[in-house]
Amino acid sequence: MTSVRENTPGPGRSGRRGPAVAPYLMTAPAVALFVVFILVPIGYAIWLSLHAMRVRGTGLGIRSEVFIGLENYLDAVRDTAFYEAMQRMLGYGLIMVPATMGLALLFALLLDAPRVGGKRYSRITIFLPYAVPGVIASLLWGFIYLPAVSPITAALEALGLPAADFFGDVSIFFSVANIAVWGSVGFNMVVLYTTLRAIPKELYDAARLDGCAEWQIALKIKIPLLRPALIMTSVFTLIGMLQVFSEPATLRPMTNTVTQDWVPLMRVYQQAFVENDIHLGAATSVMLAGATVLLSLAALAVLRVRNARSDR
Repeated sequence: MTSVRENTPGPGRSGRRGPAVAPYLMTAPAVALFVVFILVPIGYAIWLSLHAMRVRGTGLGIRSEVFIGLENYLDAVRDTAFYEAMQRMLGYGLIMVPATMGLALLFALLLDAPRVGGKRYSRITIFLPYAVPGVIASLLWGFIYLPAVSPITAALEALGLPAADFFGDVSIFFSVANIAVWGSVGFNMVVLYTTLRAIPKELYDAARLDGCAEWQIALKIKIPLLRPALIMTSVFTLIGMLQVFSEPATLRPMTNTVTQDWVPLMRVYQQAFVENDIHLGAATSVMLAGATVLLSLAALAVLRVRNARSDR
């Protein structure tokens, strides 16, 4: 009797092992996917950026991959085309980011207003463009921009007005930004609207009893309570600005205004697959990824500081 009791594990021993292992088993698939599809590609890109193809030997030498350290990064830093692409991306972002966030906030507040009808239809209509792939959206808008088939140009000509030039040196920024805004407002609107629906209605009722109008409730109650969601969606929109590629790349065959390296990611594609220098392209992409992380963290820090100051 005594030996059986001593060899039998108590409830504390058997109960500890299961819960201790369960979290690791549950997170193992996510960790494995993160390692395989995130860490390994990043590590391989960094490895490529530190190497280059060189010819070894004299005469008919053999091309082989050799370690060159930071030489590719120095070439990427000296690349003037990359800085010009960065300037164009910033000009595009000055239009896209404020327009996306402003429209998303406006639509979310309108849908949350008590006297607005057709909310379900409006939500679906605003969110639907987000489900359209970026390349398809760019093609759809490209046909609208093309003077030969544009319904806008046809309507202006019917009214005797001059045709709009959507592919001008300045208007191209608005044309590309319009595609991105059309496709991303719906996602941000849903996030903001969901946050508004979680706010207790008693706050609104108390404000109405105090004589506040709906626009005052929106400015003084809803928008301050939306700050965490606004910070998150603003960072997502900023990252989307830094990753712009499909819109200008799809419009490029339609106009000479969009060059092969119009934005940084197009410059990376140009280096890696057109100029056939995948190592320099990897170095440029690593630099762009680092700048994206730093800029996102800086924007997040600034927004958090402003949020903390406004709460005091």
